[in-house]
Amino acid sequence: MKRFLFAALLLAPTLAQAEVDVVKIPKGAGGVGFLALTVMEEKKLVEAEASKMGLHLKAEYILLGGPAVVNDMLLSGAAHFAPAGPPAFITIWDRTRANMKVMGVAAMTSIPMYLNTKAPHLKSLTDLAPTDKIAVTAVKVSIPAIIMQMQAIKEFGKADYAHYDPYTVSLQHPEGVIALLSGKSEITAHFTSPPFHQRERRDPAVRTITTSNEIMGGPSTFTMLYAPTKFYEENPKAYAAVLKALQAGIDFINADKKAAAEVFLKSDEGRGWKLDDLMEILNDPDVRFTTSPESVMKYANFMADVGSIKQRPAKWQEMFFPDIHGAKGD
Repeated sequence: MKRFLFAALLLAPTLAQAEVDVVKIPKGAGGVGFLALTVMEEKKLVEAEASKMGLHLKAEYILLGGPAVVNDMLLSGAAHFAPAGPPAFITIWDRTRANMKVMGVAAMTSIPMYLNTKAPHLKSLTDLAPTDKIAVTAVKVSIPAIIMQMQAIKEFGKADYAHYDPYTVSLQHPEGVIALLSGKSEITAHFTSPPFHQRERRDPAVRTITTSNEIMGGPSTFTMLYAPTKFYEENPKAYAAVLKALQAGIDFINADKKAAAEVFLKSDEGRGWKLDDLMEILNDPDVRFTTSPESVMKYANFMADVGSIKQRPAKWQEMFFPDIHGAKGD
């Protein structure tokens, strides 16, 4: 018995340091912005990268959704990573600095978002009437919510930065498309991304009022991946496998966009899409797949200016794990 206990004590540190054998990653709000995750899943890239390091690891991709949902999953421990836009990430980075210390892993895409409508009276945001509602993936923390606050400051001043908040309604992109095109709901506009934007613009009655690029003054990160510091520290190989798999997924997309489109078409999200339509999106020079953060500090500085976050980062690297610090970001 004494020998057994002694052996158990010797083994205890090793067992305590054992890495996870399943890494859980939500697939995000859907669309081209999360294509790298779809490629990672279909090509089993996490498993392949982990195997190179002698780690038996399985990636579990969860079919959930918007920025608020994935943040809740991360906070509850239901996910190890979360994919969303910079505003959702910066919000959770700021709020967990004293405990979980959620940090950025890497960017995934830089893609514009488009504010679409069928309502004849809507020529710009200033034309919104009390009965109008804009579908966004999450009120307050999504990219559209934040950039409409940026636009509100330009139009009404800092004191009224939340001017457009009451017009927003949380809907996932597929539901937003249905609501806008049906004309039977309260939704009169939808701030969306490819390929949902292209699906809406097939309807000749749909117009684009503005884009995120117009409001931001240039391209910006659309989707990114982030994780808690505890996972990063306790699972260095699993973390490295996910980061390498993400880069491999992005490299695959950039090297062969037709093959990437075919992966998308074979996935659950690909139903109802045609290869030519996806190729048009993937060949758009404004649709870029990269791990380099872009304009993340624009979001952070704005959110600090209006009090959405308490801590203002001095540089983008302050919000990201060291592995990506060498990237050309801003």
